[in-house]
Amino acid sequence: MEASLQHTPTWAAAVIFFFAVAVSYILAQSISFAGNWFRSHQKIALYDAIDKLKEELMILGFLSLVLAVVQRPISHICVPAKAADFMLPCRRLHPDPISSAAGYCVDRGMISLVSQQGVHQLHIFIFVLAVVHVLCSVTTMILGRAKMRRWKAWEKETQTTEYHVANDPNRFRLTRETTFAKRHISGATSSSSMYLWIKCFFRQFYDSVNRVDYLTLRHGFIMAHFSRHTTFNFHEYTNRSLEDEFKTVLRISPPLWFLVVIFMLVDIHGWYSYFWLSFAPLIIVLAVGTKLHVIVARMAVKLDREKIVITGAPPVQPNDDFFWFGNPRLILFLLHLAFFQNAFELTFFIWIWYEFGLKSCYHENFGITIARVTLAVVVQFLCSYITLPMYALVTQMGSEVKRSMFGERTKTVLRRWHEDVRVRRKKQHPRRSPPSTVSQLQQEISMQISSST
Repeated sequence: MEASLQHTPTWAAAVIFFFAVAVSYILAQSISFAGNWFRSHQKIALYDAIDKLKEELMILGFLSLVLAVVQRPISHICVPAKAADFMLPCRRLHPDPISSAAGYCVDRGMISLVSQQGVHQLHIFIFVLAVVHVLCSVTTMILGRAKMRRWKAWEKETQTTEYHVANDPNRFRLTRETTFAKRHISGATSSSSMYLWIKCFFRQFYDSVNRVDYLTLRHGFIMAHFSRHTTFNFHEYTNRSLEDEFKTVLRISPPLWFLVVIFMLVDIHGWYSYFWLSFAPLIIVLAVGTKLHVIVARMAVKLDREKIVITGAPPVQPNDDFFWFGNPRLILFLLHLAFFQNAFELTFFIWIWYEFGLKSCYHENFGITIARVTLAVVVQFLCSYITLPMYALVTQMGSEVKRSMFGERTKTVLRRWHEDVRVRRKKQHPRRSPPSTVSQLQQEISMQISSST
């Protein structure tokens, strides 16, 4: 029988308590330091993501506290023995050892709903899931930003004389003679939706984000929202947009926790449910990647049908109708779902390895286990380095601009304008005249956007 604190040396208890407090304090200070660094470097979206991370850790801490407190009462919840003989994750070859808590139910001719050891193992699983999800999300952002870094050279190219000459607004061209049209339009592409989807499916593996696509979508975005604002830094804007949406990816929402409950429920011996579920993230990521390329191709097809002759760069038009159900946010939801389910696959493997060993009953067919882990790693790379950058670019082609359009300087202009008007109305004393009309405010915001990007 294990000794309680009554019979444990005080130095041992004090040492363990000291290290627990020290590790917790270091973790909290590290998160706070990262948040302050992001804020000082004007990475407000990432600073908000740190706040989201703190919220998730708070929820995780509360969940851990609840499990620790109710661990013993749960083990005293008794159920009939027949209730424990079906929906088992492993085949029961011999009876489990009976603990003192389990004996409480055995004396009544029943068994514990979940033993204290089982609750503790569940506690460990939830902790590993949260940690792996955060690490996978951070890895996704790092790989995605690494892929997007090469767009910076394309953005600088838009300020060169060669670019402006090649896209002279007074220069007339046939739509199909442009590089953008040649890349996306062919006879089969225009007439067959099936051929278009097949072509875009394979394109995501070898040519996910092309220079021509980037420059064309950049031009279409600027023309739709700024008319002529050639100094706008579209690359910086896409980065800010991705950082802003990182908060959503980082969060484990109640529906995702409910999804974990469903996964645990169907983990029944002989069903191999986790093997089949491991294909879901791959299917989602491939479907989203294909759809993003289809959107770009259909922009080219629409442009070709509406305008035989164009001037300057191809004037593609952002529109929500290109997206599933006219909702660009749906793609982010699907990617978030794929991220989380993929993190769950990795979590389950790590947890089983830690708690039961690599050759446990959960891994009866070790070949399937290797296939699941390999698939999870492939999906992580595919989604981070290929699909996510394409998502960051194409989702700018919705009808509405995202909040990341307004950087900190622009928000400062709005706050200053609002404060000036409020004070002016109250005190009625001379001071800097704020923009009195919407057009004047728009001009000042436009200037701040230009200077901030």
